[in-house]
Amino acid sequence: MKLNHFLSSGGRRAARVLPVMAALALAGCRSSAPLFAPDGRPTTQVQCSAAGTWDACMQHARGMCGGAFDVVRQTTGGGVRTLLFACKAG
Repeated sequence: MKLNHFLSSGGRRAARVLPVMAALALAGCRSSAPLFAPDGRPTTQVQCSAAGTWDACMQHARGMCGGAFDVVRQTTGGGVRTLLFACKAG
C-alpha cells in the first residue's frame, strides 16, 4: 500500500487524531497537584524494584538531591518500592 493511498483513505484523519489523543493522555498525568513535605519543601518520588533493598532508592534520592534528604513516605506494592522524599536545603 502506498503512503498517498493511506493518507487519502482515512489515514490522514488518524494522523491528526493520534497526536491530540496523546496530548490528552499526557495532560492527565500532569494534572495532579504537586506534593510538599510538612515544612513546604517540594517532594520527589522514585521507584525501585521490590526485589532489592531500599538502598537503591536511597542512593537515587541522594544523587538527585546532591546529598542529604528527608524521607516523607516509603511504600512497597506490586513488586515496586516507592520512596517519596524532600531534599534538604544547603
